[in-house]
Amino acid sequence: MRVRPFFLAVPTALVAAAGFAWLTSAAASNGGFNEAPQVAQAAPPAAPPPPAGGPPPGGPERMMRDFSPKAFCEDRIARRIGARAYLKARLDLKPDQVSAWDAFQKAADEASAKEKATCASLPNEVKAPPSFPDRLTRQEEMMKSRLESIQAVKPTLMALYDKLSPEQKAVFDRPAMGPHRGGPGKHRRQG
Repeated sequence: MRVRPFFLAVPTALVAAAGFAWLTSAAASNGGFNEAPQVAQAAPPAAPPPPAGGPPPGGPERMMRDFSPKAFCEDRIARRIGARAYLKARLDLKPDQVSAWDAFQKAADEASAKEKATCASLPNEVKAPPSFPDRLTRQEEMMKSRLESIQAVKPTLMALYDKLSPEQKAVFDRPAMGPHRGGPGKHRRQG
């Protein structure tokens, strides 16, 4: 068993060499062993100067310039469509439930198409922050559009729900979660 001392000697030698290398570099950095090593730190880079004649980068003005109401609306619909596909996969539908799912899917797709048409009417960018009355009117229009979609889909959705097993209903009843939902306690299912 002469191999074992070799396996112990190699790691010990490596640790000792590393310690010696650190000690000699510390001694060389401050001129000797009597003082603690001194570490040099680079100064942080200076912030770029603000652009002349305009607001500084960042802030609400930049957020408004970078915000696209049309893209936001389309993303919201795409998330709903994705949530339906995920739900279908999780439900593991039985053959007698597929026709109810297809009816729901058709109604949901028609509602999504109408909402996409509403999205198409929105601007691609915001040149100036809208006034409070403009924001309130836009919010009211979006809520009306969403309510119409819910009312169009609800009958087929309830028919599908009635055909589900208790286990499938438990999957369906679970709140949808995600970063766009607003955090804990703000869970909504999107249909």
